[in-house]
Amino acid sequence: MYAYFDNAATTPLDPEVLDAMLPYLSQHYGNPSSLHGPGRQVRAAIETARKTVAGLLNAAPAEISFTSGGTEADNYAAFGSIRTLGLTHAITSPLEHHAVLHPLQALAKTDEIRLSYLRHDAHGRLDLAHLEELLATNPRSFVSLMHANNEIGNLNDLAAIGALCAAHNAIFHSDTVQTMGHYALDAQALQTQFLVGAAHKFHGPKGVGFLYCRSGMQFAPFIHGGSQERNVRAGTENVYGIVGLAKALEIACRDMAAHRRHVLGLKLRFREKLTAEIDDVRFNGCSALPDESLYTVLSVSLPPSDISEMLLFNLDINKVAASGGSACTSGAQTGSHVLEALGCAADRPTVRFSMSKMNTEAEVDFAVAQLAKLYRPVAA
Repeated sequence: MYAYFDNAATTPLDPEVLDAMLPYLSQHYGNPSSLHGPGRQVRAAIETARKTVAGLLNAAPAEISFTSGGTEADNYAAFGSIRTLGLTHAITSPLEHHAVLHPLQALAKTDEIRLSYLRHDAHGRLDLAHLEELLATNPRSFVSLMHANNEIGNLNDLAAIGALCAAHNAIFHSDTVQTMGHYALDAQALQTQFLVGAAHKFHGPKGVGFLYCRSGMQFAPFIHGGSQERNVRAGTENVYGIVGLAKALEIACRDMAAHRRHVLGLKLRFREKLTAEIDDVRFNGCSALPDESLYTVLSVSLPPSDISEMLLFNLDINKVAASGGSACTSGAQTGSHVLEALGCAADRPTVRFSMSKMNTEAEVDFAVAQLAKLYRPVAA
């Protein structure tokens, strides 16, 4: 058995998605910008996919732009909003993904914006009273706050944040990469200007994502050189990726309730078995609280031990794939900026177990047994 519990980094491709993609890898190969029959055929596939995604989000097809993934979509929302609309102030949180933090920090470094960071408590809960203060003193700000944290799983209240932003005429972008396809998102009900999806987070292909941009938010092109995506993103479209994304999101929304029940059961099993098998196990952020965190993520804080630095490597040797935090910084020598912001003890190793519909209870039991076997002999 090999137990894969790094689904917050990427999920396995759903067989139904592969079946939907295969014809566009082998038979339907025309360039969607071409006017001949093969080109028109794949153009139709892209527009059908756009309508599918829009319908699942209660959005208009013109509000969906396909991208190379969540990072590009986040960058487009930040740079596009701030530069095109002439915004001079942005609000975010130190717990955001680097796909949001780095663009905003780059804009602040060149003095294009002033950047404010929202306060949070020791568990990563955002201080919405502080957000209201910042918005009151900085009207027409760009606000970027994720729906759920990729490392600790904390869920943020998009409705409450959106209402505050709307009251102060702010532009609200939310990185919804971890919740897209896992939670129902209604673009019309939410007071957000931007939502983001990445196919590989909900059993679609890597290298393709999308940005929901509310009607009326028109920006200059982010990538120049062609008229694709209604002149905002030049370059020949990733046709089979886009087809796969739409199919994956369709499946995720179709089976959402059943998948949630199954995966939440796995998470609760993980929590119970870890606390029973290993002394002094703690959980980072709100990840152990089902009502306040992603049902797909459990961030585990373990006692100091001699194998802390090699823990993930040893888990891999023992056929368990997990993460020490954000997979986007795997292999880096620096620690997690999220755990650091929470003040987590540097000598306590963290393992993020993230689950999907394809995991089983047997895999949970196996992963806990392997971790306990590694940990007990060397615990300090």
